[in-house]
Amino acid sequence: MRLATRTAASADGELVVVSADGGRCLPAGPRWPNLLAALSQWEVAEPHLRRLAADLAAGKGEALEVGDVLAPLPRTWQWLDGSAFPVHADLMRIAFNADPIATDKPLMYQGLSDCFYSPTASVPFRSTADGIDFEGEYAVIVDRVPMGTGAAAAMSHIRLVVQVNDWSLRMLALDEMKTGFGWIQAKPACSMAPFAVTPEDLKEDWRDGRVCLDLAIDYNGQRFGNANGREMAFGFHELVAHAAATRTLVAGSVIGSGTIANRDYARVGSSCISERRAIEIIQAGKPSTGFMAFGDRVRMQARMADGYAPFGAIDQIVVQATR
Repeated sequence: MRLATRTAASADGELVVVSADGGRCLPAGPRWPNLLAALSQWEVAEPHLRRLAADLAAGKGEALEVGDVLAPLPRTWQWLDGSAFPVHADLMRIAFNADPIATDKPLMYQGLSDCFYSPTASVPFRSTADGIDFEGEYAVIVDRVPMGTGAAAAMSHIRLVVQVNDWSLRMLALDEMKTGFGWIQAKPACSMAPFAVTPEDLKEDWRDGRVCLDLAIDYNGQRFGNANGREMAFGFHELVAHAAATRTLVAGSVIGSGTIANRDYARVGSSCISERRAIEIIQAGKPSTGFMAFGDRVRMQARMADGYAPFGAIDQIVVQATR
């Protein structure tokens, strides 16, 4: 089942169920005006939403205009981003000349959640001197997860899967990391692909709490990376359990995988510029790829073996922020 949010009077948008081809939709109705409302009572909302999905499969529905689509969650209660790909962590240590982090627990930080950019929105930044970078990743959306929920039980709380661009400002990141308090300036709002899907919609590509799909990233029209989400050291169920160890996760919390990276990065490329720069340091002793300039464009889309793109695409341009 595919869900989307389209523009409405409310900042949370209007929840719609979307056809397999992405061209038609049916509104979820007044009881479930937005995705947050549905997630808060998912066991009641889901059967209704699935009936709408069946109606769409039978040919019903109205046109879904691409320009009306927001992020599935334009804003939510909580964004917790992991760093579950060991290769990415290793390359970032090289890029920042940083020491390894000695822990056997998942790495995770709490980021900005009151805004997720829509998939085609131009994304504003104050200065290219801040080191504008994209980060392609997958994420899950949960219903209410009680404090202390273990990894096995956490799997049943994963209701939806999404695709995210976790924007970063690399020139600000290292100084914030040194404080030991986490990121504020270095982590602006993320972007989210148009469609949230239920895990079974990914079929065999949802395995052991992992999205086993290549994420194709094109930067200014050239293929930049095509890494697969299967190499997570911790599955999403384990990330959810880690996040819920000492807190109850409110319905609508989003948990990210961190930047997708593979051991075979020489062949598949990277999901962020900073990784590319680290590889250049390994190969040539210094980086040669710059960070993003105003007017640069990044496109991200995951596809299944049959060509189906479950999340749709993020396709955005970086622009100068105005007051």
